[in-house]
Amino acid sequence: MEILQTTADCREALNGARATGRTVGLVPTMGALHAGHRSLMERARAECDVVAVTIFVNPLQFGEAADIDNYPRTLDADLGICAAAGVDVVFAPTVREMYPSWPSAVPTTVSVQGVSEYWEGASRPGHFDGVSTVVAKLFSIAGPCRAYFGEKDFQQLAVVRQMTHDLSLPVDVVGCPIVRELDGLALSSRNVRLSADERSAATVLSRALAAGRAQFGDGPVLASMVTEAMRRVVASEPTIDLDYAVAVGSDDLIEREVIEDPTSVRLLIAAIVGPVRLIDNSEAVEHAAPPARVRERQLERVG
Repeated sequence: MEILQTTADCREALNGARATGRTVGLVPTMGALHAGHRSLMERARAECDVVAVTIFVNPLQFGEAADIDNYPRTLDADLGICAAAGVDVVFAPTVREMYPSWPSAVPTTVSVQGVSEYWEGASRPGHFDGVSTVVAKLFSIAGPCRAYFGEKDFQQLAVVRQMTHDLSLPVDVVGCPIVRELDGLALSSRNVRLSADERSAATVLSRALAAGRAQFGDGPVLASMVTEAMRRVVASEPTIDLDYAVAVGSDDLIEREVIEDPTSVRLLIAAIVGPVRLIDNSEAVEHAAPPARVRERQLERVG
């Protein structure tokens, strides 16, 4: 496994792979890797000849200095997970490598209108500009490839897809199922900052999504019934500060009033749990296959 720190070396390695007819799978991450990230690497490994993982804590997508300071950095453990998943290339640049003007303002950024403006975009101003900017740079460095993103950050996935389409980037963006712990909590690098009691309370997000899904039947459903069911569940945990619980179109992320076709709807939820902001989401109607869950051995492996 090659560990690269410069854009020139990463570009050369992946261009070299394609020159020999091999396909490239890219998994962009901010490190603090867990079994959810590993599932993306394994998907890329199954579908591509060369797998590249990027590990970069992107300062542009953090609103407060304390948030980025508290973000876990576990590079040695991350490299071990990458190696175990059969990754070929790890690109782990410094901030100055990605943004040469840093810490001065970055002169060129990417902004995606529409899908970035609601929910997380409204609660975290500038967040998706930071995401779009760093992903556009990573796609430029990596070149033509398949890029794998988890559906847990569903709005981020929508923003990346829109940006990729609008800028005609030669990248196939692949969304991958959410990986959950056995009690339903969606895996997140931020979960490690939760106390035991907060960790237990955080399962209310997945329970609220289940309550929302339970409102769908054979006919049209008022979105207000779905969101009210979700909010009632969250209200049962008085320590949780709910930001939003909504039913939106899967394509445009705009809140619906009457839901005629639940297969076109995504349920989104976000809340503050202790010191951490957590997000989760679900299809309104789940597929027949159960959501990916972490086996006990996987939990032990990623700590």
